[in-house]
Amino acid sequence: MSNCSTDNNKHERCAQGCGCAPAGGLTPLHAHNQTCACSESTPATEAPADGDESGCGCSSCGCHSHAPDHGSGDDKRELLLMGVSAVLFAIGMLADTRMAQHVPSWLVIAIFYALPYILCGYDVLRLGLKSILNKDFFNEFTLMGGATIAAIALGELPEAVGVMLFYRIGEFVQERAAGHSRRSVKALLAARPSIAHQILDDGSTRDVKPEDLGPGSHILVRPGEKIPLDGTVLEGDSQVDTSPLTGESVPLRLLPGGRVHAGTINLNGSLRIEVTAAFAESSIARILEMVENAVARKAPTERFITRVARWYTPAVTGLALLVAVVPPILGFGAFSEWLYRALVLLVISCPCALLISIPLGYFGGIGAASRRGILIKGGAVLDSLRDIRVAALDKTGTLTEGVFEVNAVLPAPGVEPDELLTMAALAESRSNHPIARSVMRAALEAKIITDDAAINGMQEIPGKGVEVHTADATLLAGNAALMETYGIVPQPVAIPGSVVQVASNGRLLGALVVADRLKPQSPEAIEGLRRMGVGTIAMLTGDRAEQALPVAERLKLDILKADLLPEDKAGALEAIGPVKNTLFVGDGINDAPVLATAGVGVAMGGLGAEAAIETADVVILDDNPARLPELLRIARRTRTIVWQNIAMALGIKSVFMGLGILGLSGLWEAVFADVGVALMAVLNAARAGKIDAK
Repeated sequence: MSNCSTDNNKHERCAQGCGCAPAGGLTPLHAHNQTCACSESTPATEAPADGDESGCGCSSCGCHSHAPDHGSGDDKRELLLMGVSAVLFAIGMLADTRMAQHVPSWLVIAIFYALPYILCGYDVLRLGLKSILNKDFFNEFTLMGGATIAAIALGELPEAVGVMLFYRIGEFVQERAAGHSRRSVKALLAARPSIAHQILDDGSTRDVKPEDLGPGSHILVRPGEKIPLDGTVLEGDSQVDTSPLTGESVPLRLLPGGRVHAGTINLNGSLRIEVTAAFAESSIARILEMVENAVARKAPTERFITRVARWYTPAVTGLALLVAVVPPILGFGAFSEWLYRALVLLVISCPCALLISIPLGYFGGIGAASRRGILIKGGAVLDSLRDIRVAALDKTGTLTEGVFEVNAVLPAPGVEPDELLTMAALAESRSNHPIARSVMRAALEAKIITDDAAINGMQEIPGKGVEVHTADATLLAGNAALMETYGIVPQPVAIPGSVVQVASNGRLLGALVVADRLKPQSPEAIEGLRRMGVGTIAMLTGDRAEQALPVAERLKLDILKADLLPEDKAGALEAIGPVKNTLFVGDGINDAPVLATAGVGVAMGGLGAEAAIETADVVILDDNPARLPELLRIARRTRTIVWQNIAMALGIKSVFMGLGILGLSGLWEAVFADVGVALMAVLNAARAGKIDAK
């Protein structure tokens, strides 16, 4: 266990944006270092603790008690509390003089001022006292509590009540805004399956937690239910909604042998599934971990605010002390007058606008991205994305679909295209090689039917191709080296791609050109990156140059580096430009080193390797490269909104602090400068959650 009040830097995960809902509707301000009883680490696969919908993993916070469910019931209670306080305060302000003629003054004060002050200020006073006991003297609660108590001592009870009331209203609106911006991220948490129907040996089922099952278990998923674990379909035919994970709106059809992912929704037929991975290793568990820890990784701007807070509060407190003491000593007025000005200065200086709106701005940007199927692992990533000047991409699975297709059928003289394709399909019919499967698909699309029963024997020749025997012929299908082995002159092919030469009984029938299929969104992605100011776009791939070159030329990439080993990719990226300004996009295990090296690593999460997803800073759930320019646009808009808040908050506060020192603004103006500016900043920050990535 760690105590935030004594170990501020160590317990950073709780201290920033964990989303703990405090009692009474006050927005959590963990940066003030109140005691926080959070565990040092929380397993990513655990459900959020009761009352902690944010997924921060906090079991309890001493700094703020968790509201069990900060929903409509809490909102109603909070509105009732503020409404009663506001009515009493308004009556006291409007009828103070008249009531004093008929009602004892102490009763007027107790009902119309003291009661609203206690109702609205209890949490502030309690947390301020707790902070002092924890030797944390400089935070928002000690400033607000001290300033209002001193105002009461000076006979300014209405202004003290007004400060607490408007502060409470401001905090309520801010909490509502924060909840709205978190909604899209919480939607991912809602995708977490809670029950699995385990199929027992006798055919019956029992309900268990997904965490209790491991690989090899059989489960039943009925129509309309979430699939609780990754697995393979054994029985059933159904449509599956993958949008909770990928954002893809078109349902995916599943048949026996198909792979399923935890968190997706079974739409119609029942499915019998064999579990292939424990819940902790499932797709939804990895996504939950990313979401739960997203805001914990602080952006540079947030760290700047944390550093500033170490001297900001003591500085303004010292300035207020000087304002209260020095002018009266020098004979420029009464002590009470300058003490009042010092109190105004303290109220204005509260940094809540910065402490609330900056993390909220980053969370809004993360939420806007998540709605588009883009998971960003923290605010620091959003800051880094703003300065990307070089984008490097892997080929297979990133720019291409990783699915081979026949791009050209080149028959030899005197041979019909259908004859060439028929013989090629027959020769490849018993091979599981991706190129063989692409030939079979081309034959099916051409409505060519092959009967592999006619094959009497088959021999695979490693690195060259296959030799197949039928009753009538000996068929060869493979590369040029295979043809030369049998004394056949291969057909020259100028089209880039993998070439399958085909021969029958020593006679060359022609050649097929097979290439990886380009994703339809890839041209749009490259064009969008250039529009976003990315000056250099490269392809770094382990594929052979002859396979990568057609893709690079078609997309008009600036740099192509092929035949790269995993460790070579990181070096190639470093050679292109400053690493901190680079973006790399990949999906394979071999991409993990370069994803870790790049300024920002982006993994294709739909079919990507676990190592790539774990290492990357950003995960694109639907494998759509067109999300890349959207990602950059969201990051830049978010950063703009955050810095707008910084400039607005510091600028307005500086003006009112100067007016307060000169005696031109009172506590009412201070309320606007503090709560009003905070509200303006929060409303501006909420725009980050509504960013249109188009």
